[in-house]
Amino acid sequence: MSLLSTVYACHLFRSPDRSAACRDWSPGISLTRKRAFGQLFSFRRPRRAFNRPRTPRDAPVRRPSPCGGLFSRVQARDDPRSRADRFPLWIKRFMRPFTLATDPRPIASGTPGKPWRTAPRRAVRPPSQEFSTLTATPAPSSSSSAPTEGALPAAAHEITVVDQGLLKRAVGAMALGNAMEWFDFGVYSYIAVTLGQVFFPSSSPSAQLLATFGTFAAAFLVRPLGGMVFGPLGDRIGRQRVLAMTMIMMAVGTFAIGLIPSYDSIGLLAPVLLLVARLVQGFSTGGEYGGAATFIAEFSTDKRRGFMGSFLEFGTLIGYVMGAGVVALLTASLSHDALLSWGWRVPFLIAGPLGLIGLYIRMRLEETPAFKRQAEAREAQDKAVPKAHFRRQLARHWRALLLCVGLVLIFNVTDYMALSYLPSYLSSTLHFDEAHGLVLILIVMVLMMPMTLATGRLSDAVGRKPVMLAGCVGLFALAIPALLLIRTGETALVFGGLLILGALLSCFTGVMPSALPALFPTEIRYGALAIGFNVSVSLFGGTTPLAAAWLVDATGNLMMPAYYLMGAAVIGAISVLALPESARQPLKGSPPAVASHREAHALAREIKRREAAERDDSGYPSAAALRA
Repeated sequence: MSLLSTVYACHLFRSPDRSAACRDWSPGISLTRKRAFGQLFSFRRPRRAFNRPRTPRDAPVRRPSPCGGLFSRVQARDDPRSRADRFPLWIKRFMRPFTLATDPRPIASGTPGKPWRTAPRRAVRPPSQEFSTLTATPAPSSSSSAPTEGALPAAAHEITVVDQGLLKRAVGAMALGNAMEWFDFGVYSYIAVTLGQVFFPSSSPSAQLLATFGTFAAAFLVRPLGGMVFGPLGDRIGRQRVLAMTMIMMAVGTFAIGLIPSYDSIGLLAPVLLLVARLVQGFSTGGEYGGAATFIAEFSTDKRRGFMGSFLEFGTLIGYVMGAGVVALLTASLSHDALLSWGWRVPFLIAGPLGLIGLYIRMRLEETPAFKRQAEAREAQDKAVPKAHFRRQLARHWRALLLCVGLVLIFNVTDYMALSYLPSYLSSTLHFDEAHGLVLILIVMVLMMPMTLATGRLSDAVGRKPVMLAGCVGLFALAIPALLLIRTGETALVFGGLLILGALLSCFTGVMPSALPALFPTEIRYGALAIGFNVSVSLFGGTTPLAAAWLVDATGNLMMPAYYLMGAAVIGAISVLALPESARQPLKGSPPAVASHREAHALAREIKRREAAERDDSGYPSAAALRA
């Protein structure tokens, strides 16, 4: 015990803080524990941490390097790559006289720093005074999967790390919901000839077709009104809620068509009720495409936005295929009298349960990260965006609005010509078998599905403009040959002509869902896209079947649909040439979006490298010059 007392007294005499020494030293004598003899006299000194900043664990801090300020960088405190603090103090002191560095303090104020030979010891300032902080903002996740957050290297922008599970769920929900909605809308066009006989029986076949497509076009007249209502509403209360509303209205309108009595039962009231149901469909569709495209674009990463957006049109094609398949099955299995009596109602009555499924899928979604960030900014301002503000914002982006109208023109004219008008053109004008025509259209749309995904992926690699421009040039050059093949009446040649138009249409279906949302900032993206899209569809897209049928009937020239497509291709090419490239770029008003924290670190370093290069170009001394 005398030996232990001597050691303990020496320790207390040498220690400047006797209480700390008494607390940190314990001889550890125990009769029940087996310890080495040398450990009986060991004590734990508090480890001295030189130049270690006192900052929160998740905050980016400045780590001094062994060579001073020249090679220092901002890292997370828990970054495993940080090894600068592992060097002993004598190495740091030894290296300081041989290090030429730049004092970072003048740089923070915007003036170039001065070279200095020694790095005097100074307190490390908070990172916010020297560097702009980069925050990883994961996409909002459900309670089952919490977002993963972490501090990233400092940079000039925030970076959104997208939750891949949420992204897949959002894309799948939008694609399936869009498929169900466009099934309702496409059934009407595929059964147009039968509907003309049911609701307009006293007219000639050409007049019946014109009356049916006139009712079809009437729904497009209210689509801009739906876009003006649902678009700004989606920018104000959220994309998810408005998309649920559009799904309900579309299902109700389509289901109501299946319940309308025929003209023989109630007379003139039958076409009036048909028109009302079509107006409900058109009003709801006014908020569908713009909201779905915005939803996917805001959830997607910058590098794969084209591919993810192509799934929206993939869902549209699924809806069209379902509609064409049901109509073709009914046409092949039922007699003409049975089809006129009750068979035409079956596709419309299917819309009820499909609408409930789509509503369930969309109600389980969450809002996009961009909208949540915008909503938080509005709450910070303690006011909502009024309508006058939306009008002013829209007026400031009138060029983007015109580009949107031009791009949607070529997209929808080709779409409605190939998938809506040509089935009726084959049966009523060329007297092609209606069931065979629907089967050919069905096969073409099935082949368009992988082509749509391929063009979306291609646009991420080579850009949006080259893919769309190739589609415009091809449509102008091949519209006449494709229609000549269709006019032959031979099944193989008709299929070849339809396949040419379908392949050219894929150049637009795979790219438009990612190119159109990139034209507008977050605060007006849904509203501006809904208005521009639906104005163009109403003026040029939805009227395409009616205009083509009228031109063929008025001129007697069966090549008028090809000339119509060529004119649309010219307007589309002009719009594409004026379009700014948006591939692999963040959306307007949104930070960059990446798929992982590793990618966010790499992007942050790239941003800092570009900022350093810009400072060098603007007269700031570069690191190479300072070393020299």
